[in-house]
Amino acid sequence: MYNILISGYYGFNNIGDESILRTVIDNLREKLPNVEITVLSQSPAQTAEKYGVKAARRMNLWDIFRSVRRCDMLLSGGGSLLQDATSSRSILYYLFILRLAQLLRKRTFIYSQGIGPISSKWNRWYTAYVLRRTDSIVVRDEKSRDLLLELGVPDGIIHVTADPVIRVRTPGPELGLQILEEEGCPRRQDHLTVGWAVKSRKPNKAFLQEVEKCILWLREEYGADSVLIPFFHDEDVGICSAAAEHLDGQAGCLRKKHLSEETLSIIGCMDVLVGVRLHSLIYAAVMGVPMIGVSYDPKVESFLSSIRQPTPFTVEDFTLEKFQTAFRDTMEHREDIRETTRQCLDSLISKLDQNEELIRAIMEQSK
Repeated sequence: MYNILISGYYGFNNIGDESILRTVIDNLREKLPNVEITVLSQSPAQTAEKYGVKAARRMNLWDIFRSVRRCDMLLSGGGSLLQDATSSRSILYYLFILRLAQLLRKRTFIYSQGIGPISSKWNRWYTAYVLRRTDSIVVRDEKSRDLLLELGVPDGIIHVTADPVIRVRTPGPELGLQILEEEGCPRRQDHLTVGWAVKSRKPNKAFLQEVEKCILWLREEYGADSVLIPFFHDEDVGICSAAAEHLDGQAGCLRKKHLSEETLSIIGCMDVLVGVRLHSLIYAAVMGVPMIGVSYDPKVESFLSSIRQPTPFTVEDFTLEKFQTAFRDTMEHREDIRETTRQCLDSLISKLDQNEELIRAIMEQSK
């Protein structure tokens, strides 16, 4: 029996992170049948019920210490935990838990994380100090590996695979169609439907104004319906609702909080997905929906590069004119985009088994 403790950004109702947790748990159970899983969560009762695991309070020192003490391995990830763009407090929190596990002589494992950016000189030093003492590190892209090498982490313990969400189970479109109908955004036959997954943390007003122009252009040029999809509901729903109201009926908005499976099905009903949120683009890829990525962070560019798709603009330089060019190109080549994406995902998925293979090897060495 392996007792694995998972540390990450869980219990906050962020669809992307909850999708990561679901796939990590499913993969651990599939590949390591004798495994007991505990998750550090903001909402332990909800997490325990939803995933059938044990859960502990992520900000309670006693719960953290007790959970680390009783585990065999601390698994940190996935997601973008080790970065200080959000705040130094965030990266130090995750490094503290890793270091505590090491001091208690527990195995430590970085699970398909995106590393960086790490700007603070102290944070860079402490990240290297902790990760050099980690049993194995799996990152989701080459840029993360390059940063770790730059920090002085040994190449021999670093492995590159992919974001675990690409292995999520895909639902059919029926649930998504039902939700769109219930939320007043019905899918009209013979009309294009474009999904928009914008991001509201540190909102860029100029970008949002351009988004509204693009939605109006899509309706005029293609007769297309647009649906604003809050991906991190608590952060995004306000700005999506405001945009829909400002457009005065020219765009729909999903205002209710939806589970990851529901959101996957909703995105599967789109003809094109315009995404700022990383996991909205991953959802589009796994559902076979052509996507147009808008970068706010290198992780977006890294993912699009991994499926051989361009990053035509960032949040800062996004304009109607640039969007028109990107959208027309996407419509012209959408079947090629689907096929290329499918081939790339198949290759990336085959790499993901390396996570569980490494975990098994590490745990067997501990016997």
